Amino acid sequence: MIVQETSTETFNDPLTTAREPAAPQHPHLILALECERPQAGAARYSLAGCDEVVIGRGAERSAKRSVEGRVRRLTLLVPDRRMSSVHGRLTWQGDQWLFEDLQSRNGSQVNGAGAVSVGVGDGDWLQLGHAFFLLREDVPTPPGTPDDVDQKALAAEPIGMRTLLPVLARELRSLLKVARSEVSVLLVSETGTGKEMLAQAAHVASERSGDLVAINCGAIASGLVESTLFGHVKGAFSGAVRDEVGLVRAAERGTLFLDEVGELPRPAQAALLRVLQEREVVPVGGTRPNAVDIRVIAATHRPLEELVARGEFRSDLLARLGGLCFRLPALRQRREDIGLLIAELLPRFPGITGIEPAAARALLNYDWPHNVRELEKVLSLSTVLAESGQIRLEHLPEAVRRAARELEQESPAPTNAPETQALRAALIEALETHGGNVTHVARSMGKARQQIHRWLTRLRIDPAVYRRRTGDEKP
Repeated sequence: MIVQETSTETFNDPLTTAREPAAPQHPHLILALECERPQAGAARYSLAGCDEVVIGRGAERSAKRSVEGRVRRLTLLVPDRRMSSVHGRLTWQGDQWLFEDLQSRNGSQVNGAGAVSVGVGDGDWLQLGHAFFLLREDVPTPPGTPDDVDQKALAAEPIGMRTLLPVLARELRSLLKVARSEVSVLLVSETGTGKEMLAQAAHVASERSGDLVAINCGAIASGLVESTLFGHVKGAFSGAVRDEVGLVRAAERGTLFLDEVGELPRPAQAALLRVLQEREVVPVGGTRPNAVDIRVIAATHRPLEELVARGEFRSDLLARLGGLCFRLPALRQRREDIGLLIAELLPRFPGITGIEPAAARALLNYDWPHNVRELEKVLSLSTVLAESGQIRLEHLPEAVRRAARELEQESPAPTNAPETQALRAALIEALETHGGNVTHVARSMGKARQQIHRWLTRLRIDPAVYRRRTGDEKP
């Protein structure tokens, strides 16, 4: 099984046969969201080898690289009416980035606070006019990655396969290559991350003539799993008034998508294994096997290797399902893509012409515990409430607004500010004391667990490092 790593979390799969080497890390600036043009999407600009970045207003979004003397400059133009023609500048000082507002008409903000000249670091948000930028200092960047990527250049990629994260983009391309083969795919991620969209994209790329048949293995009544999957003959049981082909045969010459495959009961696992091995189905009550030509993509949010160790999932079935094991990061781990996803989702809810900055800040900083599915629901609700076409803070659900209020109550200082460094030190000390247990850290600091996760994400602190030191396994 080949395991593609796409997040900072580790997928400890004993069947792993290959891993990608670690990619070098480079700084990037993400244009996350234009409030006046939310459907324009996001863009990523490499800062590797860059001495300064000048940001201002232009007729259209553009990026130009130039060299003047010894200064290597990146000039970014954004069609934002609230932005001055030369609005702000980022300058590399040798050990940190310095942001300066260049006497703009409407001023600039760093992490929600007014800024004239301030050091900034990884995870800091810059607001210039009504445009939001995210600074990332250590983005894994495989060799050959384009320096600049605008969302409009990703239009040819299937929905669900678009990202600004270089490593994730590489792994998604690998997934599409595998999709054109007969190798099975196992998608591992939290619920709501978009696994079915990935399965749909892989099915389209496979060019198989049949349909994609999606099955939520956790939603099938326990007594009907085998008949639902494999069909039944008339009279096989009470209520079987006619022959049914079942969902597996319905995917003939297509793709069978087994969502939440970890929920399959053991007897159904054995029957499914036989289908995958023999490529034939015996319906419930039947005696004659029926040949099937299917491609299988499975998905789960559960650690299947742990289920195998506990005897709840068959190891031979896991081996059959996991030709390529692909881990899709949670939305909180790909904050760079939030604006990109907003741009993809908004066309489903016509009438939205803009997002007010307070609402944009809330959307960009929220942790999204239920991932892309929650983002879609939030935009759906906001669209209904935004009669003027502008999404405002009051149009967002209470959970998002509450997180925004908590964020405002915190220090808005940039990452490199002394108070932020003090917070980093306090978090690391607490993580070391409690062995990386985030719940215990939150309790000791008198904060909500979600707030601790938000800080850890912003400051790029991985609690798993401290769990490994003590042997603890759960946060």
